[in-house]
Amino acid sequence: MTQKSIGFMAAVAMSTLSLAPVASAEEISLRAADSFPTGHYIAENTLKIFMEQVTEMTNGDVSFEYFPAQQLGKAKDLLSLTKDGVTDIGYVGPSYVSDKMPLSSVGELPEAFTTSCGGTLAYWEIAKPGGPLDAAEFEPNGVRLLFAMVLPPYNVVTTGQELNGFDSLANLKIRSTGGAKEIAVLKFGGVPVQMPAPEVREALSRGTIDAGLFPYPSILAYNMEPFLKYGTQDINFGSFVATYVISIDRWNALPANVQEAMTKAGEAVTRSGCAVADRMNGESKQELADSGIVFNTFPDADVAKLNEMLGGVGAEWASALDARGKPGTDILNAFRAALAEQSN
Repeated sequence: MTQKSIGFMAAVAMSTLSLAPVASAEEISLRAADSFPTGHYIAENTLKIFMEQVTEMTNGDVSFEYFPAQQLGKAKDLLSLTKDGVTDIGYVGPSYVSDKMPLSSVGELPEAFTTSCGGTLAYWEIAKPGGPLDAAEFEPNGVRLLFAMVLPPYNVVTTGQELNGFDSLANLKIRSTGGAKEIAVLKFGGVPVQMPAPEVREALSRGTIDAGLFPYPSILAYNMEPFLKYGTQDINFGSFVATYVISIDRWNALPANVQEAMTKAGEAVTRSGCAVADRMNGESKQELADSGIVFNTFPDADVAKLNEMLGGVGAEWASALDARGKPGTDILNAFRAALAEQSN
């Protein structure tokens, strides 16, 4: 473990230990909703810990009702449901609401990060309250970011096509989440099919799609492995951004001490959650291999060709947003600067 890694984990530990209880003057019950199935690793290692810490820091004066598995609405609807007060805290995958939050999928680009924490901490710097992405998109949509996770880099997994080189990716119908990953799939000759994660298992079983783009833990979380035979490894096809937000109106109505508790807990779970995701990524890959999925390494020449193609996704993504009058290049440059800072 590097000195930087040791320092990071120490910071996570200290941030958690510093979450001392604060007094609250009133009892508050908050709803939290997402689309993840019960037990999903993202909710288990971010939202649930966040709720526990906020309750503890407010001496039990803040409690939560949790609605997983799309109980209050589908993934694409949770932004509006949060803004409208149907839920107080909602999960928002920016690529599911790309019409409203196209800039916020910057963390999904195949940029210079190889771990969840590398992407997450850079994204957090630009998206947290006061950051350029907050000003450009979260605040205009009427929500405030509480915490976030950029998943480990995605790989391709297929139902039958053996993945042994660049050409084996051509013409596959590949589930994507739109935005940056749609550009990536098109670049290497695939056919992107946009759909949220809860719908992918059935689509694989029916043959609606040939493949998916996922980090390894998500394959297990949605029980997709029975329908998969082959996968790639050691390639960054992009990632996925998971955020939990609260409406600005609801936030402003909370007492200052509750806001403080949420701010501290959000920072802590952003840091600790990505560390768990990185650990699980390696463990999940081994579990998938044990289940029979074959992971192949592409020839060096094919990897170089693919990386060159994927390297242009960011500029194309930013240019398209610039043309729509949105600060795509500014946000991409801010994210790249934050990534560079993380690597120092």
